[in-house]
Amino acid sequence: MLLEAIILGFVQGLTEFLPVSSSAHLRVLGEFLPSAQDPGAAFTAITQIGTEAAVVLFFWRDIVRIIGHWFRSLWGRVPRNDPDARMGWLIIVGSIPIVVLGLLFQDQIETVFRSLWLIAAMLIFFGVLLGIADHVGAKKRKLQDITVGHGVIYGFAQSLALIPGVSRSGGTITAGLFMGYERAAAARYAFLLAIPAVFGSGFYQLFKSWNEPGVFTLGETAVATIVAFFVALGVIAFFMNWISRHSFLPFVVYRVALGATLLVLLSLGVIEAY
Repeated sequence: MLLEAIILGFVQGLTEFLPVSSSAHLRVLGEFLPSAQDPGAAFTAITQIGTEAAVVLFFWRDIVRIIGHWFRSLWGRVPRNDPDARMGWLIIVGSIPIVVLGLLFQDQIETVFRSLWLIAAMLIFFGVLLGIADHVGAKKRKLQDITVGHGVIYGFAQSLALIPGVSRSGGTITAGLFMGYERAAAARYAFLLAIPAVFGSGFYQLFKSWNEPGVFTLGETAVATIVAFFVALGVIAFFMNWISRHSFLPFVVYRVALGATLLVLLSLGVIEAY
């Protein structure tokens, strides 16, 4: 089982920041590993701690500056309209939807939402939506142009990632593109916005799993999380460089192809929805 955990951790790190849905990939890959079982929502959430730790390391200077300016703005030492102080508030506002919806739909997230039929449909639908947004988006707005209203929209887009197959980065980037933001700006805010939600969900699931046995032991899950961290570091650097020069078309084609393949396999009975 340790080897399976390492493989899943590698895939988690590889796919978390690409707009292809890491949770969908872990769910699907679990069907084809020797144990042939869903690694579970808890394993997915905990390993995302590793990938999000990579975000913190990659954007460390930005994060420290945002937190510092936000705190100082509370005491009037920094103007409330300071860009970094505003970003702190925008991350807080944008995080509210996924926290509320995550608590409301917790049971469905761990059961119904993990149906491979639903995952296949989400891969295709949101893949096409990403392609449309990338084609029609103005790509003129920058990170400093984000308003509170846009932050809320970003937040609801992120909350759609509670359904495997949507993709946290894909959903938020798609929303950003539709609102006219540059690819790099949409991705950067998406990565920063994910930090509170992912750490909150991951540590919550870790606390729950402490005395509840899952598919993998906590030791195996820890190894997978470490693997995900190191792989994610390289992926973030690649992705931020890629989107400044290329379109999202390769990811759109991949999502649609993967979703269509899943539908065929499910229809033929090769794999089961649950």
